[in-house]
Amino acid sequence: MFHKISHKLIAVASVTIAIVGIFSYFIIKSQQRTYLLRVEHNAHQLSEMIKNSTKYDMLFNRREHVHNIIDTIGQQEGIEKVRIFNKEGKIIYSSDKSVIGTMVDKHTEACYACHTADQALERLSISERTRIFRLDNNVRSLGIINPIYNESSCWQADCHAHEEEQKVLGVLDVTMSLMEFDRLLASNQTKVLLLTLAAMVTISFTLWFFFQYLINRPVQHLVAATNAVAKGDLSYRLEPKRNDELGILKNSFNEMTRKLNEAQNQLYHSDKLASIGRLAAGVAHEINNPLTGVLTYSSYLLKRSDSNPELKSDLEIIVRETKRCRDIVKGLLDFARPMPARKTNVDFNRVIDRALKIVDNQMSCRRIIMQTDLSPNLPPVNSDASQLQQIIINLLVNAADAIGNQGGTIYLKTKSVPIEGHAHIQFEITDTGCGIAEENLSKIFEPFYSTKEQKGTGLGLAVVWGIIDEHGGKITVDSELGKGSTFTIQLPVAEATSPIIKA
Repeated sequence: MFHKISHKLIAVASVTIAIVGIFSYFIIKSQQRTYLLRVEHNAHQLSEMIKNSTKYDMLFNRREHVHNIIDTIGQQEGIEKVRIFNKEGKIIYSSDKSVIGTMVDKHTEACYACHTADQALERLSISERTRIFRLDNNVRSLGIINPIYNESSCWQADCHAHEEEQKVLGVLDVTMSLMEFDRLLASNQTKVLLLTLAAMVTISFTLWFFFQYLINRPVQHLVAATNAVAKGDLSYRLEPKRNDELGILKNSFNEMTRKLNEAQNQLYHSDKLASIGRLAAGVAHEINNPLTGVLTYSSYLLKRSDSNPELKSDLEIIVRETKRCRDIVKGLLDFARPMPARKTNVDFNRVIDRALKIVDNQMSCRRIIMQTDLSPNLPPVNSDASQLQQIIINLLVNAADAIGNQGGTIYLKTKSVPIEGHAHIQFEITDTGCGIAEENLSKIFEPFYSTKEQKGTGLGLAVVWGIIDEHGGKITVDSELGKGSTFTIQLPVAEATSPIIKA
């Protein structure tokens, strides 16, 4: 039934309004009871005053005085009649002289409290002595009966012939008009009803306003945004102007569209790389021939360079790197069917030395000083030496690019560290370059993301991360703008059963 949020809100508002109405009903009923108790109390006090005022006059049988008192009180505003009748029900005093001497009908409203309760009059409470009834003019009246007890001064007086055992001599009956009381009560009830109605209207308007401002509009914006994204507009953004859950949802939506946009760009670049890969596979066959020639002649010259140590060292580098190029070309050819890394136990320090020799000329041209602190007792790691060298060269090239041509320092450090009960080696490379902004640190390992603008492809660190992850290791970065960066790599050590490959 309630499929829309607005319908649910209407249901909540209806329940709230119903609760307010129920509370108002009980308030009105409580107000009626309170006012009625007050009127009963005032009527009782009035009857006590009349009884006490006529007590001594009746004791000395001063009938004229009693009639004067009752007439005077009976003429007061709001008092309809005052009557005194004896135990037989004969009216002996009344503000209406026409009824004096007549008998009271015991079945009327004036007597029902005594004779229907089937108990002695003196045992009735004030509320039981009170009755409310309507007259011919439809105006409500309140009557209260007050027993006149047989006190010692009555049965001992010479002028009275009341027996001592007689407890009640008669009854004082006072009838008051409730017209003013009903008018005041109706006025207060009207005020309560108006206030209740105003509260209901206020609650309804407030709920509607806050729903429109806090829920409906933001939800409509989100619906419009999702529709735009569904149509392919990944550049759509929401303005998160609030700090509540909907503001967080807007931020999440913006982050989602940003990620989708990046994923779309990655797919675009991946498609381009696939095309380039197909082209590279064809070119790789052509590259193999000159590489084979370079490797053949350099190997031939290496065999004849024993007398020239400096030339021999350079030729060894040429042979080794030519072989690595051959492996890279072979990797291009195997790109469609990638093979797992060829892991052996490798001396990580030797891999670093080889990488430093490759980039030595490049660092010298940029006036970059290389400083190393390599642990001599570093345990071997089970990995692909060529891939490890690729990692180190990538990080060295990135560090050099961060430093630029103004000169600086690159620090390389290795040590053995225990991690979660297992031995690992830790490699740190620190540069004095420009550093990386904090908001970009979480993105630098994403494919095609680069801080070098047009100078980088955005693949270097992604490849580094992939190789380290494949080797069961971990890479982290700590950087500060203007002060440089530190990349830390942790790799598990190899088992002691395999031989160590040093070259």
